[in-house]
Amino acid sequence: MNVGTGGRVAGALLGSALAVLGAAPATAAASTTTEGPATISAGRLILEPTARGYQGSVPVTVTNRSGAAEYYSVRITEPVAGSFQGLRPTGACAFAGRVDDRRIVECGLPGPDLAPGERRSFAVAFEVLTAPRPYAMTAADGRVEVVPGHTGQVADGENFPTLFRSTDGSLRHPRPYVRDTEARAAIGASVGAVALARQADGTYAGRLPVTVRYAGDAPHDYLAVLATLPAGVEVTGTDPQDAPSFGGWFEVPGGQLSAGAERAFDVLFRALAGTVAGDLGTVELTLSTLSGADEVRDADPTDNVLRVTLDAVDNG
Repeated sequence: MNVGTGGRVAGALLGSALAVLGAAPATAAASTTTEGPATISAGRLILEPTARGYQGSVPVTVTNRSGAAEYYSVRITEPVAGSFQGLRPTGACAFAGRVDDRRIVECGLPGPDLAPGERRSFAVAFEVLTAPRPYAMTAADGRVEVVPGHTGQVADGENFPTLFRSTDGSLRHPRPYVRDTEARAAIGASVGAVALARQADGTYAGRLPVTVRYAGDAPHDYLAVLATLPAGVEVTGTDPQDAPSFGGWFEVPGGQLSAGAERAFDVLFRALAGTVAGDLGTVELTLSTLSGADEVRDADPTDNVLRVTLDAVDNG
């Protein structure tokens, strides 16, 4: 789902009135307004260099300016694509669209409903998986908006600036942060064949150790693999495993990869009972980089494919 802008704010002023004095000219008309039902304020986001890219959080405060207790949600437009990590303390969040490839996320305000006049502070955490630089950088402004539950309409919003601290601690003279638009992922293995050993139930099982590498910093949510398999063979999962495999698809365990990271795991295969021992054919594993449901184009697709042969072996 695409969203044209994450910064459009629905009417935030309630009960506006314009009183015009009969004898006064239009330029002297008196104008009075009442404040909206809630306000939101944010500090700036300082992303600190770490062993895993940059991490930081922006302080946010929501104030209930209405006369009744209210549930609020907070709408967040991330400053860098794929950087949103959640609220601190935590709150339930849901994807609400994109603007310029940056995600818009809506989260319930942590804690109970706000009483009239009450204000509550929390933090929004971000992580940018790129190699730390010896110079400061800047990115697009992020944005936070507050939505009263009973209206479902934005009551107030504020942009927040984003800065990356240099590896020597400086924030001065920042350069624009330019992120890769194409993935540079690769999959490989140290062996070209996998032996599937006969099990007590008559099936055959084996595993293939693989390594996935991620050279760049293109934004992504996870990496996945599609296995094209010989008849009678299936992928039963990975070791370790984060999510169930299905239809030959499985996720690379561990979630997002930072620039230059490698991740090793085993792919688990099984051949059905009744399989005749011997050469079962070739399995092809194709690696994809995914942002939401969309595949991120890879700069070199040739290293996204791995082929190995499978052999069913009877014990003894």
